[in-house]
Amino acid sequence: MRKGEQTRQEIIRKAARIFNRKGYEGAALSDLMQATGLEKGGIYRHFDSKEQLAAEAFDYAWNLALDARFEGTQAISNTVDRLKQIVRNFWERRAGLVPGGCPLLNTAIDSDDGNPRLREKARRALDSWLDRLQSIIEEGQRRGEIRPDVDSAKLAALIVSTLEGSLMVSRLQRKENACALACDHLEEYLETSVRTNRARSRVKK
Repeated sequence: MRKGEQTRQEIIRKAARIFNRKGYEGAALSDLMQATGLEKGGIYRHFDSKEQLAAEAFDYAWNLALDARFEGTQAISNTVDRLKQIVRNFWERRAGLVPGGCPLLNTAIDSDDGNPRLREKARRALDSWLDRLQSIIEEGQRRGEIRPDVDSAKLAALIVSTLEGSLMVSRLQRKENACALACDHLEEYLETSVRTNRARSRVKK
């Protein structure tokens, strides 16, 4: 990687912390300069605008979060167990991510209608997460591990909504109880209402 590209990636990495914690409007140029150790010209030599930097910083933060949520799940053969691990990962594998919490939740709330570029980034990120979950659910149905009457799109939306919603509650209360309760509830729901009886019997043996 060329030095210019290395510098660019380092700016993105450091700026992601600022945007994810303070939001687009709250992230002042002075914050970005302090975080990167660069002057205004040094930053905008690599980016056309603050908006472009924020968009690429979001991509960086979201990819880290998404990778953590799916980490280690490909090795799990049973699809219900894979979904349960994704839920556990959401709760347990937050260390080492971009500070400030979930970049999807933060950006969706922060951008709202005032920053269409970031809002579109958040919408596409949400779609990618839902699509991956829905693909796992449909694979489970083909393999007879997930009940055929389960609506894959609705189940994916339920998982995401429950997890992201619990983060918002936990943040407002400054307690982690809501997130822990949400994960426990989802794991129980996947076991009792999603896994087929045949697959459940095989698990118990």
